[in-house]
Amino acid sequence: MSDALTGALAEALTEALAELVTAVATCDDEVLDPDTAVKWLKGTGHTLAGLPAAERRALDALFRTVALRRPEGPGRDELLGLSESFGLLEPVDPDDATRVAPGTDPRAAAPGTSDLAPLDPHTAACDAVAAHALRFAAVVRGADPATPVPTCPGWTLADLTRHLGAGHRWAEHLVWTRATVRVRPEDVPLDLPAEPTAYPDWLIAGAGSFAATLRAADPDGPVWSPGADPRVRSYPRRLLRESLVHLADAEIALGGEPGPLDPRTAADAVDLLLADLPYIPWTAEPLAQLDHDGAVIRLAARDADTVWTLTLGGGGFTWTRGRRTDPGVPAVHVEGGTGDLLLLLHRRYAADDPRFDRSGDLELLDAWLAATAL
Repeated sequence: MSDALTGALAEALTEALAELVTAVATCDDEVLDPDTAVKWLKGTGHTLAGLPAAERRALDALFRTVALRRPEGPGRDELLGLSESFGLLEPVDPDDATRVAPGTDPRAAAPGTSDLAPLDPHTAACDAVAAHALRFAAVVRGADPATPVPTCPGWTLADLTRHLGAGHRWAEHLVWTRATVRVRPEDVPLDLPAEPTAYPDWLIAGAGSFAATLRAADPDGPVWSPGADPRVRSYPRRLLRESLVHLADAEIALGGEPGPLDPRTAADAVDLLLADLPYIPWTAEPLAQLDHDGAVIRLAARDADTVWTLTLGGGGFTWTRGRRTDPGVPAVHVEGGTGDLLLLLHRRYAADDPRFDRSGDLELLDAWLAATAL
């Protein structure tokens, strides 16, 4: 049985269970005896709470995926509260990262946002990937799939959606099989719909399956990676970064402006990009040829107390993330919103865009951006 079919069956069964539980919990007393309803719900909760931790996390992710497909309102809120009602959520340290509070909309589920309660960063990133897939699907649904995407020359909205959805399935396959060597994305079954108009639902299903599989996996488990961190935990971060950038691509293609990005989520995406650049063949060599040893590029986030200091040399570069009070005068300084800086590094904005304040050696900045083009 393929991974995609396994995920689809698991999601269908979860949706059926969610519907049944909601129906029992809200059923009129004349239709179902209250004592019988309570006994059934307690029994179901006891069974589910007794599952191994990994399986509880996977089921929790599936409940969330099902809930997010519903329109906002009491029905969605009830489904979002099922995991807590059935004891699927493990006790967490209040000092841990972030968890979506029961009844809130996980479309805001990016690590670090203010309306999140404690959750470990790996699980939060998995949730955020599924949530951003919903946002992406909402943007492209109903639009002409043949619409050109100017920030991805030669691509249409259909190409962009297929690329993002293929990334979910590729990463899930790598983790599911615990791949130790590179697997080409084109070698992973996509089960792509015949009609591009069906791509948004296909994208949502794949992102939900990805989130469920990755949440159930050991974040520190070894797996082949195209970047600096060959562990499972790198993939939700990587796919979340892809989601942020490609959501902006879709919004720009449809004549709009990219929506605001949570600064902490965008900052983590910048961290991951800087860590991965030396491992990407088509950026490693141009970086080695920049010939500006010792030169410093500083990226400052005006919506957060954060700067990235990039020091060129040694056939590449090193980088640190610190506070805006870091001393020293860099060769080039760029300041902007954290999300805008992420999109600048991905060439979604030009360096001379009025969103940014720049000073210093602007030719060096242009050379850096050209060398790191993905």
